[in-house]
Amino acid sequence: MAHSPFDAWITGDDEVTSLLAREWTRQTTTVQLIASENFTSPAVMAATGSIMTNKYAEGYPGRRYYGGNQVVDEMEDLARRRLTALFGADHANVQPHSGANANVAVYQALLNPGDTILAMRLDQGGHLTHGSPASITSKIWRFVSYGVTDQSNDPNQPGEIIDVDNLRELAHKERPKLIVAGATAYSRLIEPAIFREIADEVGALLMFDSAHPAGLIAGGSHPNPVPYADAVTFTTHKTLRGPRGGAILCREEHAKKIDGAVFPGQQGGPLEHAIAAKAVAFREAAQPSFGAYTDQVVTNARAFAASLAGEGFRIVSGGTDNHQVILDLRDFDAELTGKVAQEVLDLAGITTNRNQIPNDPRSPFVTSGLRLGTPAETTAGMKEGEFAQIASLIARALRHRDDEAAVATVRGEIAELCSGFNPYANFVS
Repeated sequence: MAHSPFDAWITGDDEVTSLLAREWTRQTTTVQLIASENFTSPAVMAATGSIMTNKYAEGYPGRRYYGGNQVVDEMEDLARRRLTALFGADHANVQPHSGANANVAVYQALLNPGDTILAMRLDQGGHLTHGSPASITSKIWRFVSYGVTDQSNDPNQPGEIIDVDNLRELAHKERPKLIVAGATAYSRLIEPAIFREIADEVGALLMFDSAHPAGLIAGGSHPNPVPYADAVTFTTHKTLRGPRGGAILCREEHAKKIDGAVFPGQQGGPLEHAIAAKAVAFREAAQPSFGAYTDQVVTNARAFAASLAGEGFRIVSGGTDNHQVILDLRDFDAELTGKVAQEVLDLAGITTNRNQIPNDPRSPFVTSGLRLGTPAETTAGMKEGEFAQIASLIARALRHRDDEAAVATVRGEIAELCSGFNPYANFVS
């Protein structure tokens, strides 16, 4: 059984070692299609598990509340310099533990409780921190939601894209203090210039939540929102291919408030081992090869969408401009739910997540859709041909979901496919 090269560090704990080995095997013998996941480099993993985990470092470089921070100060400064250079930003905060923390920190820094925020509807692609009733954000600030256009039957006028006219109308009516651009389940390009234009019309600040496309932006495959936004938030573990965590970029005028909102406003000691791994990822994303990678991510997603459409799935918005493909399962099989599809595909060795589609009649726990992504398997080396093969296997598994043998056969074919695309083939002890 393939196992992690770090297993040797875990002596005397057979249970943990066994679980690590099983997860290593799962990731490398099944197809990973969750849009918010990726395969980090061995260097990122090594930094994440490094000696930096031992150091407590409340505060910021040069302004810590504990001693012994000479080295971690240099490491955090290195991460900040690399990140500002990567995106061309004035200021960076690399301490957020997640994208959600980063978003809430910006709200806390730039707004007062009760201020109005205009953000994307959760059931049409927005994130929990864009005002979901389940999120603390909706209990502190007043959210107004914009959405997407109705589904169009005209192939030259695709529906289910951000309704800019509605966005502008709501902005002028509600006069928000902050407009949030960005989404968690949206497969089309989000133009930062349009959001800046509308924000300026109503005197609003602009935050761009680039959790999903951050890597595509760094690689030059998507437009950079930094010149347009007051603050840009993102996660480091999706298309950016770094460790799990978040970060914030902002204009210099907001730097002090945003830093204060992260610490001490929300978090205590930063995860300096994660910050070291972020520094590694930012350097990797600055290499020319990373731009070739992100271009291939988008190329693969478009090919994947076309192949899935050929199998009878309806592609939400008619296609994709990024790393995501959102499927409406109802044309393929009116009885098939996202929950069932996710569970069947897990058995078939294809990891996905159920997702609501615009105007979904089913609950977010059941859904009528699936969200698929190409970042991880593109990292593993797959290209258009492999994604066409995966589309065919997805369709076959779902058509024969009540046939255990048929689903098992698909899993065997998936394992065979993955055997030629192991992202850690040269990194197994």
